[in-house]
Amino acid sequence: MVSLPQDLPGSPEYISRLRYAWRVCSVTSLGLVLIGVSGSTLNVALPAVVRHFHADAFASGWILLAFLLVNTATLVFFGRVADLLGRREVYLAGFALFTVGSLLAGLSPGVWFLIAMRAVQAVGAAMILANGTVIITDAFPPDRLSQGMGVYIGTLSVAQLAGPTLGGLVAETAGWQWIFWVNVPAGLIALVWGGFTLRRVARGPREPVDALGNLIVFTALSAALIAMSEAGSRGLSSPVVIVGASLALALVPVLVIVERRASHPVLNVRLFGERMLAFANLASFCNALARAALILLAALYFQAARGVDAVTAALGVLPVPIGMALASPAAGSLGRRISPYALSVGGSLLSAAGLGVLALNTDPATPYWIIGAGLFLCGCGSGTFLTGNTTQVMAALPAGSLGLVNGFRLMIMNVGIVLSVALTLSVLTSSVSPGLRDLVYEGTLSRMSPVAVGQLMDGFRRTYTVLFAVALAGALMSVLARTRRGPLDRDGRPR
Repeated sequence: MVSLPQDLPGSPEYISRLRYAWRVCSVTSLGLVLIGVSGSTLNVALPAVVRHFHADAFASGWILLAFLLVNTATLVFFGRVADLLGRREVYLAGFALFTVGSLLAGLSPGVWFLIAMRAVQAVGAAMILANGTVIITDAFPPDRLSQGMGVYIGTLSVAQLAGPTLGGLVAETAGWQWIFWVNVPAGLIALVWGGFTLRRVARGPREPVDALGNLIVFTALSAALIAMSEAGSRGLSSPVVIVGASLALALVPVLVIVERRASHPVLNVRLFGERMLAFANLASFCNALARAALILLAALYFQAARGVDAVTAALGVLPVPIGMALASPAAGSLGRRISPYALSVGGSLLSAAGLGVLALNTDPATPYWIIGAGLFLCGCGSGTFLTGNTTQVMAALPAGSLGLVNGFRLMIMNVGIVLSVALTLSVLTSSVSPGLRDLVYEGTLSRMSPVAVGQLMDGFRRTYTVLFAVALAGALMSVLARTRRGPLDRDGRPR
């Protein structure tokens, strides 16, 4: 974005910059709402889509995983492309592509065409996500960044608040196609408002894009996801699992070698040599791994275990986004008096506490208020952590290559999100017999015998326990992210 002078609060220049910053925040928030609603509606309505296409367990998982994989593998790429071609242009192109992908997804004749259109959506979402946080960071004065970030992150909470209810209602009334078509008018509005609001900026120097690095990252993540998604159904000794895991592990040292030799690497780990940045990003990875599949997991619990419809399941998962919606702006306001570090640690511990409650009380007969309390704690923890952690990392970014560095930050978090969905579905369905796994995705397992439901409950408890352990690891990483030298300036030096 345009580099504006660092004027004193109260001056006309400062007020003008702040007004522009809030208009920018409205644009970036629309992008986050668009992507957040799309994901959360599908998490609840997935059983309706699966039943329509008669999809098996493998295809059912990839309706979600295709988006996450492509989005993760292209975030850094589009961060670099935006540095070269212009952040405004790439950002608005992302809105257009996401809207087209949503329109075509609703017209899908088969499940694999739908999966392909989810990949198209993912490319558009990557163009939006790789630039939104950087645009916010550049637009706001440093002393107001935590407030802007709190509102920006809070809009994701609003999206996740509206998304499950919208998904449940759409799946039960209008049909699964409208889960995707509701994105079309929203995408057009965001595209027009962004075109009017965002200022044009000069393009950066033409530098090569690390195509080989992007390809290796995509291949390694694909292999890892296939291995994880099949481990639950075929077992760890399956050739598919062994080959996928071996390929993913073998590509790690290859990626390190390639990135060290690349002039502009997709994973420039030197930018994260500072201890605070390294541990803050590890904490973000753990938090994403623990929280990303929570709404999907809870929605499957209500439909597959309790036997409720999609609308009731959507209402059941609302404590998560409500907690996020309340905690994110509150944390943003507290950020002017409490360090982002403290918010990150506190949010991590709240998330772990909520997952602990769910792990200890997962049963079809558990009173809803207990389940709701656990989900609410998770939501509050995620909202607090995301606001604190994002502010902590973005405030420490070195000058230059903002798009690349932010894309790397988001990529780390999105790897956690991708693995969260794959890990959760694999651990959950490993507890039931192969013949019943399709019924879990369809949300109809509760119609079977109590024995089958009991097996599924073991899977839920096991899954929540794994996520609880990951959340605790994230809290430890947040603690280690503290720096004794104080916050860094925009050049990466202590203030």
